[in-house]
Amino acid sequence: MDDFDTAQALIARLPGLGPRSARRILLTLIENRATMLGPLIDALRRIEERLVACPECGNVDLQAPCRVCTDPRRDAGLLCVVARVADLWAIERGRLFPGRYHVLGGLLSALDGIGPERLDLGGLLRRLPGVREVVLALDATLEGQTTAHWLADRLAPSGVRISQLAHGVPVGGELDHLDDGTLAHALRLRRPL
Repeated sequence: MDDFDTAQALIARLPGLGPRSARRILLTLIENRATMLGPLIDALRRIEERLVACPECGNVDLQAPCRVCTDPRRDAGLLCVVARVADLWAIERGRLFPGRYHVLGGLLSALDGIGPERLDLGGLLRRLPGVREVVLALDATLEGQTTAHWLADRLAPSGVRISQLAHGVPVGGELDHLDDGTLAHALRLRRPL
């Protein structure tokens, strides 16, 4: 396997891409070496060198704490709990939530062997003082709903208001694949859990 094949195989592993799309992307990058390939390689190298996980929320950024956690305009009394960084970025893409975030690191899934010990509940509990509402923005899947109910049980003794995204997020849907309008509607119509 030569370098072209390796590059194409790596691109094809990206979500939503297959071998044909990967080949087209690779050819476009090669044909535009000066304006696209070189700058992309440089940008990715800089990201690789500087990428860090935020010690407060679990987001990934080029600084720690991340830009969301250090933004003074954010409402520290609102905390949006998401399963993955991709979910946080999906909500941020539409600038839909004025508060801060907490990335759990996954969803409960007996089939996949993901139990409560794999989720960052301790970090979430440490962040509760001063929080008046926790919004559970989890996938509308069996795993997402199971995790939401499990979290609600653990958070209830704190007395903090617990809500979750309104329906409008399709059952079986993943936050990262939703359009901004659907996410905005779901956040506006969140309900107590």
